[in-house]
Amino acid sequence: MAGRLAFGHLSSGTSNVRHEIRARHEFRGLRTVEHYFTVPLDHFGSSGSSETITVFAREYVSAAHTVEEAARLPWLLFLQGGPGGRGNRFGSLGGWSKAAGKDFRILMLDQRGTGLSTPLDRNTLPLRGSALEQAAYLEHFRADSIVADAELIRAALGSPPWTVYGQSYGGFCALTYLSFAPEGLQQALITGGLAPLAGPADDVYRATFKRVAARNAEYFTWYPEDRATVDRIAQHLRTVQELLPDGSTLTVERFQMVGAFLGGNTRVDSLHYLLEDAFAGSSGGARLTDSFLEQVQGIVSRRSNPLYALMHESIYGQGEATHWSAWRILREFPEFRPDADPLLLTGEMVYPWYFEQDPALRPLREVAELLAAKPDWKPLYDARRLAANTVPVAAAVYSDDIYVDRNLSLNTAAAVRGLHVWETPDFHHDGIADDGEGIFNRLVGMVRGVRG
Repeated sequence: MAGRLAFGHLSSGTSNVRHEIRARHEFRGLRTVEHYFTVPLDHFGSSGSSETITVFAREYVSAAHTVEEAARLPWLLFLQGGPGGRGNRFGSLGGWSKAAGKDFRILMLDQRGTGLSTPLDRNTLPLRGSALEQAAYLEHFRADSIVADAELIRAALGSPPWTVYGQSYGGFCALTYLSFAPEGLQQALITGGLAPLAGPADDVYRATFKRVAARNAEYFTWYPEDRATVDRIAQHLRTVQELLPDGSTLTVERFQMVGAFLGGNTRVDSLHYLLEDAFAGSSGGARLTDSFLEQVQGIVSRRSNPLYALMHESIYGQGEATHWSAWRILREFPEFRPDADPLLLTGEMVYPWYFEQDPALRPLREVAELLAAKPDWKPLYDARRLAANTVPVAAAVYSDDIYVDRNLSLNTAAAVRGLHVWETPDFHHDGIADDGEGIFNRLVGMVRGVRG
């Protein structure tokens, strides 16, 4: 109840936010406005701090609208995947943004701690003090605080209830929005992002490990030659030290992280292109190519988004500790062990050894352990409020999604009154990169009562 009252207070005015526009640009059929908002670090008063942080958002408007017409368009807030990913940077409107730009002003949020918002990384976080103080600071970087930021921003922009479009983790945030500030929403669209409303996190990883195993099997039927390549790379890494461009060792378990490609229709075939470039001869025998190592570093390093590694499991923490859930559940799936033969590739799970093997995460190891052991994560959803929901909601559920399990998603959909589901096997987690315009238009039609 306290959280709900705090959200209600935030939506009533702009006294807790300062808004500054620093730049406007026009290019390639769109206009952009760069917004900076100063908001409280602690929206809920739990720390007693009056500290503020900056949250950045970029407005995108189709140049097909005059400036006067654009000013009358309703807002659509896009909540991207993550946690820890900055808002998308558009060079032009295309896909879902092209579709949305016909009827909306798009607000692309750099969720707190990301992008041009007050930064959070291995350099800035230690400035907070001890590991305990750093962990306490990070408690303010979950979906509840992101939604509270959004409500202050909506008020500062003078917007009536707006549309939110949540992709992946952004869909989790949309459910938090529906739980604690539904008065700020006209409608909600969700793609690949119906989170389980209650714990434990173990349920998530048991489901997703099974789907990742099935996706491995599917991939190797398409590219049977890659089965031998993956095993050859694994065997090579067990006997030869290969260094990534940042100087850290590429281990077998880090190599398994290239399974991130398996989570998409638009990316999965790129895994084959990565693997075909793996080996070249040298005076000392076969070695992994510089090109391969460069590409792999971009997948296995969390230098650009450490918040993901730190906070990923906390998004499933509902009143209890996660205790490195994915790492514990991995033991139930020995086929994913780095010494398994044949070797399977993994998904988006986060393991404690990340904070040993990734140089960008090593300074954050102690705080990561504290977060994994935190016993009292605040619930991010209000099941009773969702059961009585009156905001129109439409969600795309991807049948074979390896990141957000289909069965758990449908359980959540059934618990939210008025939520309309479109389940499809035609897309994976990156569906909006595949046919963003079609998916967006279908969801908009569903919330408007035009079911297809």
